[in-house]
Amino acid sequence: TNGSLYFCHFLDILCFVSTCYLYEYHFIREDKTWEEAQKYCRENYADLASVFDMADMARLHESKEYEGKAWIGLFSNPGKENRMWHWSLPGVNYTEHETRWGASEPDDQNQNENCVKTRGNWTHARCDQMMPFICYDDGKSIHLIEEKITWTKAQNYCRDHYTDLASGLDQVDGQEFKILKKSQDLWIGLFRDTWRWSDGSNFSFRHWDMESFNDGQNKKKYKLILINENKTWEEALDYCRLYHTDLVSITNPHQQRWVERRAKNASSPYIWVGLRYTCVMDLWFWISDKLVCYENWADNGKIEECGRCAAMERGGRYQWVSQREHEKYNFICSTE
Repeated sequence: TNGSLYFCHFLDILCFVSTCYLYEYHFIREDKTWEEAQKYCRENYADLASVFDMADMARLHESKEYEGKAWIGLFSNPGKENRMWHWSLPGVNYTEHETRWGASEPDDQNQNENCVKTRGNWTHARCDQMMPFICYDDGKSIHLIEEKITWTKAQNYCRDHYTDLASGLDQVDGQEFKILKKSQDLWIGLFRDTWRWSDGSNFSFRHWDMESFNDGQNKKKYKLILINENKTWEEALDYCRLYHTDLVSITNPHQQRWVERRAKNASSPYIWVGLRYTCVMDLWFWISDKLVCYENWADNGKIEECGRCAAMERGGRYQWVSQREHEKYNFICSTE
């Protein structure tokens, strides 16, 4: 995950034959870049942490030392490594000779089509499309969910209520599946991405935050620039609109993390963002006219008074605090 703390794992035993594995996670409370964290883990343990399944996720979250964000060993090099197909269910391997692709599928013509739907033969599609889906449970049964949602939300639903999205020919090619799928497109648990584990393991497990899910293809990067000059909120707004696009708006956790990356290099304790309070309407609003759906206020940081604007902390949890608009801080502009 994005952040500056990180987990190393020490590999004691790895039994490939029986798919059992025993290892320890070591939490390192130091601020490092991902590359620095990888180097540290390789020198002192085995490597940055790999995560095989939801049980591993639970072990990470249950760590008494773990709070907030920490680096793990998952990384992506879109410009250097080709995308690979994976099944969502851990332990199910994708093999090219056991597929049900339709004619001329799959291809790389559309870089945004990285999830798979089926109505008999498989077709890759944009992961943000909305359609029903098939879940699989440990009782070796499949379940048709009629609700139309994105692939990532479907994956999370199946993991919360069953085991995972249907994965592998044993699950998506049987008679029960053919009866359930009827005559509509359905999500199955096949996806592709450019992500790799630092230790070279071929684990296909991914557990993205639904709001921040980014396979390197489906979403454009959030283009921002930190201005290391101290200005009032109004001056910062004018500067951004004159030289770039606007003062930054933050409407989901994905954008929050992109802003955090810029904020940590600021020279002032706070950084102006494009959120302002209006006394007339008694509410906070983004000057870009985006809705205020996502919030990340510090405790007692939300003060609703005339002349108040929001600024982000330079470090720590990068939370928001309301400041008087005449205070002078660095600021972040959006550039598109």
